[in-house]
Amino acid sequence: MIVIEPAAEGDAEALAEISRRAFEHDVNYGAPGPCGPPGYDSAGWQQEMIRNGRFFKVLEQDRLVGGFVLFRLEDGSVEFGRAFLEPECQNRGIGAELLRFAEGVFAETKRLVLDTPSWNLRTQHFYEKGGYVKVGELDTGEGFVLFQYEKRLGA
Repeated sequence: MIVIEPAAEGDAEALAEISRRAFEHDVNYGAPGPCGPPGYDSAGWQQEMIRNGRFFKVLEQDRLVGGFVLFRLEDGSVEFGRAFLEPECQNRGIGAELLRFAEGVFAETKRLVLDTPSWNLRTQHFYEKGGYVKVGELDTGEGFVLFQYEKRLGA
């Protein structure tokens, strides 16, 4: 059983370590090397997002195992951003629980958006299985493309 609750600034260091392990684990799924998005391994980035976004931590049996950030966009949509789980917690249905939770945080939201690297076939399959539709591509200028997804809510 998992619990999802708002992250506190005191969680930033542990969240940064979990994020680092999770993103660097993606070398097993096609990542060009042990890397992640900007700030993925930074406690400072985590603290900033806790202060400025809706940062949630994921607990399994009272153990911190992951996190994700929701960003409200100007058009009223919500971005599901920077989701990560400890590698040993992946592929167990927890990610689907996170998506369901994120889809219900802002009741008035009609559209949830996210992106994932073009090389990550695993996450593409996961999001599509969850009802997300690929709506675009964004060249990062860093040698790979981000696939953009959305899900219409409340229809």
